[in-house]
Amino acid sequence: MNITLAFLNGPEVIALLVLVLILFGAKKLPELARGLGQGLKEFKKSSKEIQEDLNTAMNEEPSPVPAKRVASTTIPSQTVEEIPTRDISKA
Repeated sequence: MNITLAFLNGPEVIALLVLVLILFGAKKLPELARGLGQGLKEFKKSSKEIQEDLNTAMNEEPSPVPAKRVASTTIPSQTVEEIPTRDISKA
């Protein structure tokens, strides 16, 4: 319960209702109450959905990370010193 509303006694609540009645009029009160009720309903629904999403996210197992493929390296059959060269000066 909201602490500020806990300190409102009978006379304060009546004065608050009279003030709302004067400000908005008797014809607007049902419409305002309906809008307030729908807003609270949507807020509760959204907070419940968020709570459920958080609970499922915390309880599910993390998916395994797929292993990365390593490019195969080919080992040269000959080193640079073993590769035969042509003599260009005789050409």
